[in-house]
Amino acid sequence: MYQHFRTFQGRKLTDQERARVLEFQDSIHYSPRYADDTNEYRHVMLPKAMLKVIPSDYFNSEVGTLRILTEDEWRGLGITQSLGWEHYECHAPEPHILLFKRPLNFEAEMRAAAAAAQQQQQQS
Repeated sequence: MYQHFRTFQGRKLTDQERARVLEFQDSIHYSPRYADDTNEYRHVMLPKAMLKVIPSDYFNSEVGTLRILTEDEWRGLGITQSLGWEHYECHAPEPHILLFKRPLNFEAEMRAAAAAAQQQQQQS
């Protein structure tokens, strides 16, 4: 089985920081998905108290919300979603709400790519 390893993107939490944010993981709320013609979307609501334990360098000091986080960073905060989601905005009036998007056919394309790779591997 082929495994893809990549380097961490963004700023990794220290063990102590990670332990503090993961105390809130079970209280993270995920909206249902919604879509337009090209993307599907969802918003993730962090518990407001969680914002107090997230490191200050994860915030945009100009607007007081979280900055745009890399996938590794938001997963490090305990946000769990399937592959392909991109954090693209924070809702300024409610800084605990993070907005995510991904292409509409992302999962189907991933399955097709995995099947093609498996077929190619079997032929070699």
